[in-house]
Order: sequence, then structure tokens, then C-alpha cells
Amino acid sequence: MTDLERRYLRLLSAYPADYRRARGAEIVGTYLDLAAPGRRWPSPADAVDVLRGGLRQRVRAAGAADLVPGVRLAAVLALLAATSLAGVWTVLELRPPPPEFGDPAAGPFVSLGIVAWTAWGLAALVHALAPARWTRRTVALAVLLTLALVPAAALTGLPRPPLFVLLPQVGLGLVALGAPDGLPAPLRAMPLVAAIGANLAGTNLLHRHVFAGSYYTWTVVPVLPSAAVVVLGVVVLLGVGLALRGDHRGGWAVLILLTPVCLLALQPLAGAADGMPSAFSPSWTALAATAVLVALVGPALLPLALALRTRWTRLARPHPGRLPW
Repeated sequence: MTDLERRYLRLLSAYPADYRRARGAEIVGTYLDLAAPGRRWPSPADAVDVLRGGLRQRVRAAGAADLVPGVRLAAVLALLAATSLAGVWTVLELRPPPPEFGDPAAGPFVSLGIVAWTAWGLAALVHALAPARWTRRTVALAVLLTLALVPAAALTGLPRPPLFVLLPQVGLGLVALGAPDGLPAPLRAMPLVAAIGANLAGTNLLHRHVFAGSYYTWTVVPVLPSAAVVVLGVVVLLGVGLALRGDHRGGWAVLILLTPVCLLALQPLAGAADGMPSAFSPSWTALAATAVLVALVGPALLPLALALRTRWTRLARPHPGRLPW
């Protein structure tokens, strides 16, 4: 057995055991036939293809054929929420504090966040006008720029949005990477329309105040917790409506969006951990601990639900030695 064949067999562990026994040799043989002479490692494209195929087969074995549609539904809602929030933050970046206040600013903007929020606006525009593959690339760029604000602020000494603003944006962006192909034009335009509407709402808020200053304080007006309630309410209502028609993709969408929703509600959740559920300025320790807990528990719920679905599907199948009644 060559090194390349052995490594393909290791990748094949992504498939269910029964499927590997039945089709494993055929799959590995196909990849070996297509591999370039002298290759010792599977190409990145082949590795992704094997892992994706394995995940697809595990989902089918679990009887969860509605998981992929659930991912797509969650992606649409996540992109809608992320671009809407970016529209609000963009406006609040446009009015830095007056120099006499002595607060730091990033030139004509409140912070470096303007770079990331502009990228999210671009993602909304690309989603409306271009194929889904370009949307996914633009969303990936926006996520990377959002993450890059932390080291960029440390290197330049310029202010950035707080982590409780950046974390939910990254969480929503990761879910939005599952943006589906073939959406009708009105649905493709929704994130752009939502971003423009949120931009106008943010402008209205600005007109009521002299300046935005360090817009960290704006999260006290609770923009993020309100967004969490809206996103969770919409996905739950959609899930219930779809479930009444025998379509369970809404349930998967709820599980997928639960982590970014909890990150949106990070301040009140951390306030509850501090013993003050109504507080919007909990301690840094409570915020960090709550964020870590959400980041660990939230993503674990999906594979747990998939494992339970698999077990339920196996128990529901008639035993080969039993009569059907």
C-alpha cells in the first residue's frame, strides 16, 4: 500500500463505517486513478471533496435530509442580520467626538470598524447582483476584515469596536458562508434593502444626539440584544410554520443560529451571570466567560442533535428478525 493510498483511506473515515466497507475501495481507487504520478499527499480539493462527501453520507444515514436546507435557511437569515447591523454601525462610525473631548478616533471615523462595515455593505451588494459563489467570497473577506480589526488596533493604537460587537458579526458571517445558489431576485436583494434601512435608522438615531463618540455606548441602547430577539423570533416562527407542513429545516436553522444569537445577547447573558440580568455593562470577566461558554456549547448542539437523530432513525427501522407488526 502506497503512502497516498493510506492517506486517502484515513480521509475516508469521514464516511459512515457501513458505507466505507461497501464503497471504500471503489472511492479510493477512483482518486488514485486521477492522481498525478508521484503524488504522495491528497490534493486540498480532493481532501475537501472526500470530507464533504462523508458529511453528506452521515447526514443521509441519520435521516436528516433536511439539514442542508436548514443550513441554507440559516445562512440567508444570518446574512440579513449581519448586513443590517453593519448598516447601523456604519452610520455610527461617521461622527467622531469633537477634539476637545480628548477621545481617540480613527481620522474622520470613530474607529477602524468602518473598514469591516464597508465590507459587509459590499457583501450585501454582491449578494443582490452576483452569483452565490461571489457572495460567499465577499462574506469570507468581511469576516476576515472583522477579525483583523483586533490586531490592527493593537498595532496602530487606533480604537476599534468592542469584542461584543465583533464576535456576533463573525458568528453571523460564518453561518452566512452557506449562502445558497439560485435564490430569486427579491430574496437576493433583501440584505441590501435591510442594510439601507438600518443605515437610515442609524442616521435617525444620530440626529437625536450631538455626536456618536465612542459608539461602544450605543450598545447600551440595546441594539444587539434587540437584534438577538428579532433573529431568534423570525427563525422560530419560520421553523414552527415549516414544521406544520412536515418540513423540519427550520429546527436545524434554529440550532445553527443559536450561537450567533447568544453572542448578540452576550451583554444581558453576562449580566445574568453577574447577578444583574438587566445590566448592559457587565464585568469583563463575566463577558469573557459567557463568550467562551457560548462558543463551546452552541456549536456542540448541532452534532449532538445529529447523533440523536441517527439513533432515533436506527431505532425506528424495523429489525430484520422481527415481524413488522
